[in-house]
Amino acid sequence: MTVDPSKKKRYYRKNVDFFKLVEKIKLWPSRTGTLHGIKSMTIRGNKAEIITHCNETFEIFNSKHSRAARCLRNKLFFHACTTCKIPDWKLKKYSSTYVNQDYGSRL
Repeated sequence: MTVDPSKKKRYYRKNVDFFKLVEKIKLWPSRTGTLHGIKSMTIRGNKAEIITHCNETFEIFNSKHSRAARCLRNKLFFHACTTCKIPDWKLKKYSSTYVNQDYGSRL
């Protein structure tokens, strides 16, 4: 009996370092609700610079309670960026990922 990878549930810890979570998921929700794919991420202390596949640059702070952290945990986005061309398998994997307080990978 094989399990379909798109239906497999993944759990990550809620209190894990925010930069590690973003590096693992490789997706970034912008303020407009667009989900971007991350090309590279450079960490400098408490800040990080994200460059997306559509060559947009975001400077983020290491905050577990930020708008972006809430959006990643709760999967709040309206649509995926057409320029970044995020594959369907990655969106299915993201939608089957849960963030839990007590259970999951510590990354």
